[in-house]
Amino acid sequence: MLDTIKKTLLAGFGAAVITKDAIEDALHGWIEKGKITPEEAREFAAKLARTGEERWEKAKDGVAAGAADLFAKAPFARRSELAALDARVAVLEQAALRAQFPAVAAAPSE
Repeated sequence: MLDTIKKTLLAGFGAAVITKDAIEDALHGWIEKGKITPEEAREFAAKLARTGEERWEKAKDGVAAGAADLFAKAPFARRSELAALDARVAVLEQAALRAQFPAVAAAPSE
């Protein structure tokens, strides 16, 4: 599950890089054609960067909240719960051995 989320986010990064390159190419083209000034291009790029960062933060927060909600609802065992179960199983195994071989359990240990 987490691997899928990571791959999705990394794909988003890849798309962002491609988009950034495409935007830079387009802006350079507009500057060369005289449609915008270099200052306008810088302002536009900065605005796009701010917007992208804001959307990334919202998406990241949404993914984190969704993952937390999913894990809270899913029937996953925590490490502490597994450790407690391991301890209980060890005690039960010892009790079963003592019940199965009472003479060995009563023998003094060296």
